[in-house]
Amino acid sequence: MPFSLSSPLDMHIHFREGDMLKLVAPLSAKTFAGGVIMPNLVPPVDHISRLIIYEEEINKAIIGHGFQPYMALFMRSYTEEELAPIKDRIIGIKLYPAGVTTHSDQGIKRIEDINRTLAIMQDIDIPLLVHGETTGFVMDREREFISIYERLARQFPRLTIIMEHITTKEAVDMLDRYENLHATVTLQHLIITLDDVAGGLLAPHLFCKPIAKRPEDRAALLHIALKAHPKLMFGSDSAPHPVSKKECCGCAAGVFTAPIALQMLVELFEDHDALENLQAFVSDNAKRIYKITPPEKTVVFEKTGDVIPDKYGDVVPIYPGRKLAWNVKVEG
Repeated sequence: MPFSLSSPLDMHIHFREGDMLKLVAPLSAKTFAGGVIMPNLVPPVDHISRLIIYEEEINKAIIGHGFQPYMALFMRSYTEEELAPIKDRIIGIKLYPAGVTTHSDQGIKRIEDINRTLAIMQDIDIPLLVHGETTGFVMDREREFISIYERLARQFPRLTIIMEHITTKEAVDMLDRYENLHATVTLQHLIITLDDVAGGLLAPHLFCKPIAKRPEDRAALLHIALKAHPKLMFGSDSAPHPVSKKECCGCAAGVFTAPIALQMLVELFEDHDALENLQAFVSDNAKRIYKITPPEKTVVFEKTGDVIPDKYGDVVPIYPGRKLAWNVKVEG
């Protein structure tokens, strides 16, 4: 029996630039109605002129797909004169601590240095999106950032704060502790643990940051996703890299899931008897939290089966060659 989703959204997506953008953006736009586009390019998207050019490049790549790119700025110190005129052009500002992930070298070294910017964002209602990791021991980085989330939530109680791609039970617990904290979670963190990445031979196409954690962390994430916790949204963090950057010494961080994320989520939620909650997880919660109205798009799935391709261009997806239970029949 077919299953359908209305205007599914990917609230954390990497499109890159140039030829990579032309390859991956249509793959998301085919089945999603919109997505929050990450600004950690080189140079970063931290000025309005840069944002306009990037948005135009995206729109050229997705013509005819009915997809709304929700643009985010890269965090630096901003003035109200800079932010007020472009408030309606951006969905938020993304905070990267310096050096924690791909292309974050120009990120923030001390959170205190942007307090004035955060106050402005609170006053004019611009959400804060956060890559919440320190530069400590890799398994503890998100846990160590919890105290920073707590300080931000208390110091700026009217600021909408999104904990991006959460991976730990401690981050899950934060959702019910502070009214202004919300979160996204990825597909990979709902289905894998660190053992899948490095328990045997290293699996480079499952390596991402934040790195996958322990079984109890995955269980906590899956529990709130399956019940569509009202403060949780789907964000794929789909991060394409060419094979040469993944299957090498110094493997790049990022899992590419965008083309088959929805199919795998339908299967996951069906396996746990929670299909009735998938609409909220992949769309309704995000629309309410961000106060957005995405393009109307109905995606219909049939249980006819499919196979994940070995590659999309020069990008290897999660689980190449794996059989899928569900296939996209109609989008539009």
